[in-house]
Amino acid sequence: MDHTKDYGAQLDAALNRLHEEGRYRTFIDIERRNGQFPHAVRTRPDGSEQDITVWCGNDYLGMGQHPAVLTAMHEAIEATGAGSGGTRNISGTTVYHKRLEVELADLHGKEQALVFTSAYIANDATLSTLPKLFPGLIIYSDALNHASMIEGVRRNGGAKRIFRHNDVAHLRELLEADDPAAPKLIAFESIYSMDGDFGPIEAICDLADEFGALTYIDEVHAVGMYGPRGAGVAERDGLMDRLDIINGTLAKAYGVMGGYIAASARMCDAIRSYAPGFIFTTSLPPAVAAGAAASVAFLKTAPELREAHQLQARILKMRLKGLGLPIIDHGSHIVPVMVGNPVHTKLLSDMLLEDHGIYVQPINYPTVPRGTERLRFTPSPVHGPRELDALVRAMDGLWSHCALNRAELSA
Repeated sequence: MDHTKDYGAQLDAALNRLHEEGRYRTFIDIERRNGQFPHAVRTRPDGSEQDITVWCGNDYLGMGQHPAVLTAMHEAIEATGAGSGGTRNISGTTVYHKRLEVELADLHGKEQALVFTSAYIANDATLSTLPKLFPGLIIYSDALNHASMIEGVRRNGGAKRIFRHNDVAHLRELLEADDPAAPKLIAFESIYSMDGDFGPIEAICDLADEFGALTYIDEVHAVGMYGPRGAGVAERDGLMDRLDIINGTLAKAYGVMGGYIAASARMCDAIRSYAPGFIFTTSLPPAVAAGAAASVAFLKTAPELREAHQLQARILKMRLKGLGLPIIDHGSHIVPVMVGNPVHTKLLSDMLLEDHGIYVQPINYPTVPRGTERLRFTPSPVHGPRELDALVRAMDGLWSHCALNRAELSA
């Protein structure tokens, strides 16, 4: 019996639901031009080209086009070719991977680091493996943790507790309710990327000490951008030594690709030895590892880039607030403008792109809860006065055009 039509109809229904709710995701074809970040070229559906300014990228510091990074990558390609040739266990460990892990361990003040193909995989693989290493482990996970952390905790087969976002009192209640002898781990983030708020690192570390729990922090939206050497919010606050496992990415502030954990030598060795997501995945191309290592090393000595980044974020937030727009400001570099409706959010995004050459993707459910749909801007040190002026003018005009009530949304 031919079931093809039935399957096809179900696929159509699933896709139509997204269209009807106004949250069908559209990819924008972009060509980044070396040396011109944040400017790029968009290819329209009809094949024509449009000059655009990228306002939603995660290359927070423009390191994806930095000469130090590109030189390292070119040299590695000339020396070794394209791919790594295998998993880390089978010919895929090169001097470039080892150098990168040494740089990352030094960055976080840990004995060792372990590189994965992405921070998503690093979170998923590590959190799903830990119960194999600590039988009976209970993981306490912040309610707003990233999807990769949620997936890792969900798949590990162990016990889990979800504490209300940044609610240390609720976390304490959950810890007190469990067997004092059970192994425990608290998983949370330093900066939550949708609202840009900070996790209470010190308070959580205090609870971990009191209840004998391990700590696992995701610093994906902080590495490269906070702290004297760019190790993240924990470094900025002098708390890195109190964290057992630090997760980070090489694809945002460092401008390349990949993810990692930094921890004790024994912890990294155990994850390396037991995590399928590490064992069975081809390693990063040597050129990527070389570029990432160069980026990490450079940003350890570039506090001026971090300062410029924070300044641009403060200026953008101040100017958008001046227009009466409903932004969320927790003091981080992330600038969310709340719209609260998926259709309006998509309309604003489309009009910014078509009419003003400003590219910012709509953020809709399930990335954020329904009713909190938003545009999320990520300024960088190279978004200068001209780009800021253009964005502010466009938002001012379009907010009124779309009949969005500033005062009501700001209340």
